This record gives sequence, C-alpha cells and structure tokens, in this order.
Amino acid sequence: MTFKTFRPAAMLIERSADFGRTWQIYRYFAHDCAVFFPGVSTGPLQNINDVICESRYSDLEPSTEGEVIYRVLDPAIKIEDPYSPNIQSRSYQSVSPGCETCFCCVEDMVRWEKQLFLSHTALVFKLAGLKSFFPETPALFPAQCSIDSGQCRCRSHITGRDCTKVESGYFFMALDHFIYEAEFAQMGQVSFTTREHQPGRPAQWTDIGFAQVPQGGTLEFLINNIPYSMEYDLVIRYESQMPRDWEEVQITVIRPGSIPTSSPCGNTIPDDDRLTIPLPAGARFVVLPQPVCLERGVTYSLRLEFTRYQDANSILNGADYAVILIDSIVLMPRHSSMEMFNTGDLASNVRKQTFERYRCHEGARSVIRPQISDTCAKLISSMSAVINDGALACNCDPQGSISSLCDPRGGQCRCRSNIIGRRCDKCAPGTYGFGPSGCIPCECSLDGSVTRLCDKYTGQCQCRPGAFGQRCDGCQAGHWGFPSCRPCHCNGHANHCDQRSGVCINCRDNTSGDSCDRCANGYYGNPVLGISSGGQCRPCPCPDGPHSGRHFATSCYQDNRNRQIICNCNQGYTGARCEECAPGYYGNPSQPGGRCQPCQCNNNIDMSDMDACDRRTGECRKCLYNTEGPNCGICRSGYFGDASRRNCRKCICNFLGTERSQCMEREDCVCQRATGQCQCLANVVGLSCDHCAPNHWNLASGNGCEACNCDPNNSVTSSCNEFTGQCQCREGFGGKTCTECEENFWGDPRTLCRACDCDWRGIETSQCNRATGHCVCQQGVSGVRCDQCARGFAGQFPNCQPCHQCFGDWDRIVQDLAVRTKALAERANEIQSTGLIGPYEKTFKDLEAKLAQAQAIVNARNATTAAVATLMALIEDLRAQIGETTEALNHVEGDLTIIQDRNSDASKELNTLEREARELNLTSEQLKHQLDILKNSNFLGAYDSIRSSYNMSRDAERRANQSTTTKPSTVSQSADTRRRTERLIAAKKDDFSRKNSANKRALGELKARAQGLDMKTLNEKICGSLDDVPCTENPCGGAGCRDDEGNRHCGGLNCNGAVAAADNALERGKHAEKELNKAMGEMQELFTKVKEAKAKAEEAKGKAQAALDKAKATKNKVEHSNNNLRDLIKQIRDFLTQEGADPDSIEAVANHVLQLSIPASPLQIRQLADEIKDRVRSLSNVDAILQQTQDDVQKAEKLLLDAKRARHRAEGLKNTAETVKQALVDAKTAQTSAEKAIASARADIRDTENRLAEVSIFLYILFYCTLLNNPHYAQILDGQLTDKFNEVQQRVDTKAKAVQDAKKKAESLREEAKELLNDAQNKLQKLAELEKNYEENQRKLEGKVRQLDGLEDKMRSILNDINKQIQIYNTCQ
Repeated sequence: MTFKTFRPAAMLIERSADFGRTWQIYRYFAHDCAVFFPGVSTGPLQNINDVICESRYSDLEPSTEGEVIYRVLDPAIKIEDPYSPNIQSRSYQSVSPGCETCFCCVEDMVRWEKQLFLSHTALVFKLAGLKSFFPETPALFPAQCSIDSGQCRCRSHITGRDCTKVESGYFFMALDHFIYEAEFAQMGQVSFTTREHQPGRPAQWTDIGFAQVPQGGTLEFLINNIPYSMEYDLVIRYESQMPRDWEEVQITVIRPGSIPTSSPCGNTIPDDDRLTIPLPAGARFVVLPQPVCLERGVTYSLRLEFTRYQDANSILNGADYAVILIDSIVLMPRHSSMEMFNTGDLASNVRKQTFERYRCHEGARSVIRPQISDTCAKLISSMSAVINDGALACNCDPQGSISSLCDPRGGQCRCRSNIIGRRCDKCAPGTYGFGPSGCIPCECSLDGSVTRLCDKYTGQCQCRPGAFGQRCDGCQAGHWGFPSCRPCHCNGHANHCDQRSGVCINCRDNTSGDSCDRCANGYYGNPVLGISSGGQCRPCPCPDGPHSGRHFATSCYQDNRNRQIICNCNQGYTGARCEECAPGYYGNPSQPGGRCQPCQCNNNIDMSDMDACDRRTGECRKCLYNTEGPNCGICRSGYFGDASRRNCRKCICNFLGTERSQCMEREDCVCQRATGQCQCLANVVGLSCDHCAPNHWNLASGNGCEACNCDPNNSVTSSCNEFTGQCQCREGFGGKTCTECEENFWGDPRTLCRACDCDWRGIETSQCNRATGHCVCQQGVSGVRCDQCARGFAGQFPNCQPCHQCFGDWDRIVQDLAVRTKALAERANEIQSTGLIGPYEKTFKDLEAKLAQAQAIVNARNATTAAVATLMALIEDLRAQIGETTEALNHVEGDLTIIQDRNSDASKELNTLEREARELNLTSEQLKHQLDILKNSNFLGAYDSIRSSYNMSRDAERRANQSTTTKPSTVSQSADTRRRTERLIAAKKDDFSRKNSANKRALGELKARAQGLDMKTLNEKICGSLDDVPCTENPCGGAGCRDDEGNRHCGGLNCNGAVAAADNALERGKHAEKELNKAMGEMQELFTKVKEAKAKAEEAKGKAQAALDKAKATKNKVEHSNNNLRDLIKQIRDFLTQEGADPDSIEAVANHVLQLSIPASPLQIRQLADEIKDRVRSLSNVDAILQQTQDDVQKAEKLLLDAKRARHRAEGLKNTAETVKQALVDAKTAQTSAEKAIASARADIRDTENRLAEVSIFLYILFYCTLLNNPHYAQILDGQLTDKFNEVQQRVDTKAKAVQDAKKKAESLREEAKELLNDAQNKLQKLAELEKNYEENQRKLEGKVRQLDGLEDKMRSILNDINKQIQIYNTCQ
C-alpha cells in the first residue's frame, strides 16, 4: 500500500475467507508495538496463521509516497502445498467494489477527533480481501470528504484536496505570531532606544528597537487580539546590558473583571496571574514556567515590573544605572491545551509525542528562527487553522511590499528596500520616505547630528547646534568649514561660499577667485581694497573693454611703476593693446568685427616666425617638415605622407628596381606624394620596388626582373627563387628550369638519368656534371669518381698531401719535356709514316734514357715525401709537449701572482693593526694622563661623586630589601605569578602541543604549496616576465626583484602583465578624467550659448507678439471705420429716400462725403506694413539662433563620447531646444494671426471702395435729379460739384493705388513669412534629428561607462590578486 501522506503510526489488516461475512486479523503494523498493541508477538513468523506486529513500515519518514508491504504467502514460511483448498480459500476470492479513505488535513477535522478512532476501525480497503486501519492522525476522516472525488471540506481560505494549502494571499501563522513590541508599550520611567539594521546581517530584534528599562521601571502591554481561548506561553525577548542576571521581574496579568467558572479560563486563580522570574544575563529570551490562560474577545493588560537587579551595589553610581533592553513579549499557543493534542486518544497522543519529540515549540522563542522540519510545519499549520478558524490574510502593504503574496508559513511579505514589518508597512530605523520605491537612508552626518535617525516623513536629521541641512552636514548661509563653521571670506563681493572648501560663489562687481579677491578676466584692479578705496575692477582696454566686440585679452594689470595697463593678449594677438596679429596668425583686428585667425598652414610652420605666413592674407611662406604648397598641405618632392599630420617621410625606393629617371642619386628617388609608391622597372613590384613580380627573378640585375621560365611539365609551380632563379622541380627532374635530371643524377631526363657515382670522401659537391657524370673533386683529388690523389699530391687516398715545393720545379720541367716528347713522337710517327725513321733512332734512345731518368726522379720524390711526413709527425709531437709545458708554467705563474696578492693584503692588514695599536696606546696614555690630572686637581668633586653614588646604592639596596621582606612584596607576587603561569602552562601544555603540531603541519602544507608554485607563470601573469631569468637581466622584474633604488620592480615598458595593465588602465583613467574636465568646461560654454539663444528666441517671440497685437489693433480700427461708413451710407440712403430734400441739405451731405477719408492714409498703411514686415523679419534671428545651436549640439555630440557627467546638462540643452521650438510655434501662430489681420484689412478696404462707388453713384443720381428739377441750382452746383467730384475721384484713385501697393507689400510679407515658416520647420526637423543622435550617443556613452566600470572592476580584482600574492610572498619562510 502507498500512502499519499504520512504512513499511520499504527494500523492492522484483516482478511476474510467467506466473501466478507467474517473477518480475522492478519497483521499488525505500529511505530511502537508494545504501546499500541500490547501482548502481540513481534515475530518472527513460524506458521501461516501466526499474527505478529511489525514496526518497520511505521516511521515518520517519508512524509509522502510511503509504502506498507505485506505478503499473503511469506517466503520465510515453509508451505508444503500452496495450492491446497485451505490456502486458496484464504488468499483468492472475488473482489467486491471498494472505496478510498479520506486524507483530510487535521485543521479541518479536529472537531471529529473523538469519532475518528472509532470510525477508523470500520475503514476497509476491499482490495484482495483486505481492509486497512488508520489510527495515526485526524487527517484521515472518511465522513468529511466527497464519496466521489475524495475532496475534504476545508476551513476558510484553505484549499487542496486534503486541506493542506492556503489560498493565494493567505498564510498559516507562526507560533510567535502574537508579538507585542516593548517600544510601543506604556512606559514608566522607561526610555525608547532605536537601533539600525545592518545590511547583510540578520537582525536579533524585532521592529525598530528596544525599551531601555532601569531598576524600578515598568512596561504595560495592551492585549486585545486573542483569537482563541486557550493557554499561552509568555516569552520575554531582551538584551542584557549588565554583567549579572536581573534577579526579579514581576509579571501581572490584569483582567477586565472576574472570570466566570463556566469560561475556558474558569480554573484560573489570582496567583496564576502574578508571576516572578529572573532574566539571565547570558540569554536573549526567557519563557515563563507556567502558561497564561487568555480568552477570545477579552482585552487584557500585561504589566512587567523590573524590581531588582542581582548585584546593584557593584555598579558605579548605584542601582540607578542598572538597565536592561526589552525587545518584545510573545504569546505562543501552548499545544498541550488544544484538543488536537489532549483528547487522550491514540491520534492525539501521537501528535503530541511528535510535536514534543521534534521540539517544534523551541524554534519560535528566539528572533532568529532555525529552519523547521516539514513535520513541525504541518502540525503548526494545523494549530494555526484551528486557532484562527482558517487561514489569515497577508494584507501586504501595496507600497511597501513587492507582491501581495506572502510566505504561506508565517505570513512574512516580501519587502522593498529598507522596509520592515511582517506586512512591510514601515521604514527601517535610519531611513525615511515610505513609498513604492522603498525607504531612503537618512545618511545623517556623524559630526553634525545628534543621532543617525531622522524624521520618518521628511528625512530631517536632528542637528547639533551650528549644523544645518537635512542631513546636518553643512553650515548656515554665509558660512563654511563644517563642522567647524566660520564666515565666508569674499571681500564683500559675494554672499555665499562653498560649504566644503569656502570658495565664494557668484562673485559680483566683475570679480573672481576663491575669495572674490581678484578681478575677472578682462578687468583689472584690486577688489580687496573695496570700491571706496578705488579698488574696483575696471575693464581692460585691450584695445576695447569686454563685451565690446574688440577685446582680445584674457586679462590685464596695471604696472606699479609707470601706472600703464599691460594686456595679457589672447592667443593670436600681440601689441601693447592686443591690436595686432601675432606670428602665425593673420587678419585685421583694428577694423570693427575684425579678428586674428590662425594661418591655415596645416601646423607646418614656425609659429614664432614673423614671416612664416602673410599677416594680412594668411598665405604660407616658410613651410617646414618637408612640406610645400600655399597651405603647406602637400609633401615636397622626394617625400610622401599626410602633410596635415606632419608625417612626410623620405621616399624609400630600391635603386635596383626603380626607373633611373626617378632617382637623382642612389639614395635620392621620387615617389608618389600620397602613397609613397615608387616608379618600378619592368616586372618589379612593391611600394619600394624591392622585389620581383610573381614568376620572375634577378632584381639585382638593375634592368628589371627576368622570367623564371620553369618547365611547365617538370616543375611544381611556375614561380622560382627570387634571387637564384631556381625552380621547384618535380621528383626525377632538376636543373635551374627543371629541364635536367634531378639532383645527384646526370644524363638526359627524356631518355635516361644515371646516379652520380662519386666517392663522398673526395668530392666538393654531391652533384656531378649533368652531361658527362664527372664528379667535382676537392683540391688534391682527381679521377672520374674523385677517388685518387691528383697530380702534385702524394699519399694514400683520401689522405692526399701536397708534394714538396721542388716537385713544382721538376714538374714544370717534366711537363715541358712531356710536351716536347709528345711533339717529337708525333713527328716520329709522321716520319715513320713517311719512311724517314733511321736518322732519328739515336735521338729516340736518348729521349728514352732521359724519360727513364725522369721516372727515377719521380720515384725518388715519392720516397722523400714519406720521410718528410715522418719528420713532420715528430715535429707535431714536440710542439704538443712544448704547449703542455707552457700551459703548466702559466698555471704556476698564476698561483704565484695570487700568493703575492694575498701577501700584499696581509701586509696591509698588519700595517693597519700596527697603526690602530699605536693609536690605542696613545689614547690610553692620554686617558691615564687626564685621570692623573683629575685626581690631583678636584679631589672634593670626586669625593662628592663617590658619596652620591654611595647614597644611590644604599637606596637601591633598601628598595631591594623591601621588595623581598614586605608582604605582599614584588618578589612574592612574582613567585605567585610564576606559580600560576606554571599551572597554566601545565594545563595548556597538551592543547598547546596539539595546536603547535597542527600549525607545523599546516606550515608544512603551506611550504609544500609554496614550493609547488610556478613563479615563472605567476611572474608572467603579474609582471609580464616571459623567461625565467634573473632579476638583473629581466626588464619586467618579478617576485623579489628590486630596482637600483631598492624599490620593488614588477612590470615596465613592453611588459604585458597585470601590473602593466593596471598602470595602463590608471593612465587611461587619468586621461579620461582630464578629458571629462575639458568636456565640462566646453559644456558650460555650450550651456551659456544655448541660454543666450533662448533669450534671443524669447525676444523674437515678444516681437512677434507685438506684431500680432499691432495687427489686431489695426483690424479693430478698420472694423470701427467700416461700421462708421456703414452708418453714413445708411443715413445717406435714408436722406435720399426722404421726400422734399432741399439743395442746401444735399450740398451739406456732399461736403460731408468729400471730407470723408479712408481710416488709414497710404502713408499710415505703408508704415503699418513696414512695421509688420520688420516685426516678422526680426524673427529671422532665429536662423542665427538655430545655426549657433546646431554648432553647439554638434560639439555636444563629440563631447558625449567621453563626458558621462555632462549628460544632465545636455538634458538641459534638450529642454532649451524645446523652448526654442515652442517659441517658433508661437511665432508661427503670430504670423498666422498677422496674415488673418492683413486679409481682414484687405477685405475692409475692398468694402470701403465698394461703398465709395455706391456713394458716387448716389451723388450722380442726386445731381442729375436736382438739375432736372431746378436748373438754377444746376448752374450753381455745376462748377462746384464738378470740382469736388474730381477731387474725390482723385483721392479715391490715390487711395486705391496706395491700397494696391499695400496689398503687394502684404503679399510679399506673406511670402517671406511662409519662407520663414518653412525654414523654421526645417530647423525643427534638424533639432529632432539632433535629439535622436543625442539619445543614440547617450546610449553609446552608457555602454562605454559600463565597459569602463567593467575594466575598473577587473583592475581592482587584479590588484587584489596581486596584493594576495604579495602577502603570500611576505609570509614565505
């Protein structure tokens, strides 16, 4: 059987032979058979009908998947016939449908415990005719689970089939769940102490601190959250501050009234609520000896009185200074008072024994909890479910916790940084600002704050007198030098200074410096004297003052003798007032807007030479560094490289491979100025024409390279040796072009190749003549095979020796005779052939005789040569003996020289000793003489000295006697100390010996490990040493190496070790720091320029707004005039429609019409248009602003590669750009409004023209009607009206022309505004692109910063390793 939970502590199995009508016990299983089944045998089995109890399947482990194994036919029992009807009837029978037992968690089944044991007796596993009995725990309750699924009925917020899990957001409480902090209790004569949590170390207290309780102090805790009526163990957690125990602490439980006898705590008597316990000094908690009975829903007060410390008299200043730190009290549910442990049945007894055997209650007493076992965890979870009637809600603070889920065991939520509490609902001590990001450390200054704690809401530290700031780490305004604050010294030119350094901030009155004690750049004076004393800073006239546009000096000063102003000119300027360009610069600074610019000579001129470049035009005249040209921008003839980088180098051309026309001399050739390519001969390649082209050779010929001409069939490749022309031949072929036999062979390779048959002892080379096969012999050897001595040499080959010098003389004679003989023989043959032999027969005989004599001479020469060889051997032996004798004499002479040197040194030492002896004798005589003088001259002084010495001796004797005779004396104390020391030595001898032996073994192991260290590898990695050479010969040094000054030597130039890498990293870091400082300065300038751009943009915005306001005013004025005109026309219409209009009235109306004028004259309209155009045109400054901003942003992009800290200021640039963008948007809006106003004005003008035309028509009609009715009036009005009409017509034409001009100007203005808008939009697009580039560069910068951090960490790691190795070397023996 396999159990999903713990196996039962006790059970039994029954079997049936009559199909379940009757049952007999088959086997008992129990953890302790004597307890659960007394009287039952424990075996072994003897018969198949024996009933025994087994204990091997009832252990606690494992907690799941545990098995109980039983066999119907045990192999240990001898069965004669396993197929007998008796055995078959017991073991094999039909299996009826069965059911599973509920495995429900104990917390949901406690109320059924009493019924559980009885119901278990009926539990049957009807599998193979067996049933199982489970009396271990109440977790198995069949009546409370579903018959179909086995799902147990769980308590509130508990889930799982067996009710062992909690729902999400709930937990089972720990035994110390009910904690009451002493710092929040009602205190009597008690103070509160907060303690900070140390990162990385577990806190040994709860919450924020302790209550510091003196003798006589009290703490009163309010308890109003008891969820379950039962007995609780009271635990006091504390931290002792005294050397001895706290003798008496009285504990009183204050109840709200009398206890009814029917209540769960009805048996409590008053003495149970009054307890007295001691608090041991060496412990951190104490548990009351008896529990406290508390009921659900009742409010209690628990009072602790610290009445007496054990030894208050031993404390300095009495018992008032005896204190103890109380952390908290804990109410722990006592397991023995719960029904699941005390019902007395088998299951509760097993649970109780398990709880106590595993000591489940001890882990919760201390603040630091050990890891509890699964057994205890399940029992405590069951207790939690019973006490709280289910699981408890986590209630994690949504701001202080990372998740709403908590630990299912104990309920601890996952807190954010610096947040504590089970619910993560408060800041840890020393932090503040509870929020979603955790709490912020207070970081209170140790020098300026009373405590390291701060206000939990604001973070304000509690400052000492004189300290200011949130962290109490600074001085008040106008002071510096924390914590010793003193006033800022700024000479009255600034109100504030740096808190740390005292450097004045924002100096006024054109001053600068740490104390505003000097004038700013561009000003002179003595600001220390003050304005009243004439020490104000005045502008430097160089030649004009700052901000004048013609100021070319960094500073100036006034000469004390002649009171003249001396200018310190900017780079590029010179003269008494910096009014001229310096050498290397050109321009005309005397003109307005003029300035001096560097001569564009690619840095290839002498900047101190007045004539290096033209001071007006900037033309370069004296180019240096092998350059030429109007800008010194190219290398001069015979040189090549990049002139802008000063790397023009002389052309390096191989004279043998270069065209002769390109070389004036062997070492002076011309090449391409940019690349350095020389002009090569045929088949010559290379930058310097220094080697042949592929498949060519013989560069040394000076006429170009020749083709290799390797035989394509007999050679491996078509290339040959560049110097010899030898081709690489295939096997069996040789020769220069592979057209001959292979090496050491001769003949024709197309027919047959024969091996060279040469005697190796006499040949010069192993290769014979490739055509004839004749060997190449050494000197003195001859023959086809070089195997015999040559003519003129004697001896046995290969020991051929030259013949005597006389042989040459005779040989010449013999050769001459041979030649003559040969000639005569030829002549004789000729005569013989002609028949004239007779006359010369005598001559022939004489010749034969002479030849025989010559032959004898030759033979005699050979014998003489052998004798000479013997003589030469004797001479060599004599020479060898003479050499040995000479060498022995040289050794003797050397020994004599050494002895003479030693004798000389000994003589010198003897002379020195004699001189020192004479000096000592003289000194002793002088001292003796002085002593006689002293004896004879000052007897009383000597007597006083002797008497004083005598008194000192007597005093020393007296003190020595006292040290031995008085009790206790120094000697006796020393003896006691000696005896104690001897006893300690005897007691610690064995321990010391063991430790000493262990240390020796450890030292031996360390020594072996040290000897096994590979110093070569270590030196290579650390110092970069590549070879194991001595320190004096190793440029990179190593372990134990020192330089000439005695300093350690490790690393150096061209060394690749860790030290060199660290030094390089340090240099790079310093360089990066320098670049960052430079970048910061440039970014400050950039910020100033952007600020000016912002101001200009604001000014442009103001001008655009003014133009808009002017346009609106004009619009209103035109609208008002139009309204007046409409009213006039209406009146005229009314007047004309009236009957009986007399001529006088008509005349008056006509005069009034003639007096009318357009609301704005042409001049006013022109002025208005010009003003609008100027307003809008003033916005063109935005181009300069954007251009300046673009240059600055480009600088920022370059600086961002190296400037990490400039990021925030660059973000400020971004904000400024946004402001400019907004200003442009406002300008666009103003432009749109202006266009609307202009359009409205045009419409009003057209309306006015139409109305004037109507008036003219009405007047014409009126005139004609009047003339028809009254000719007299017609005559009167004819001339006047005609004149008036002409005047009105002229005015209308003039105004119409002016309006048309204004219309054209407005159209032109609108086109300009459109162009300005398009330009502004383009600038905005560029700004967006710059912003995108800025973000990309910022990402690259962050990557570089991370890479730099990684290199820095790697460097630190390497340095740590080096330090460790140095420590090891220092401790080596």
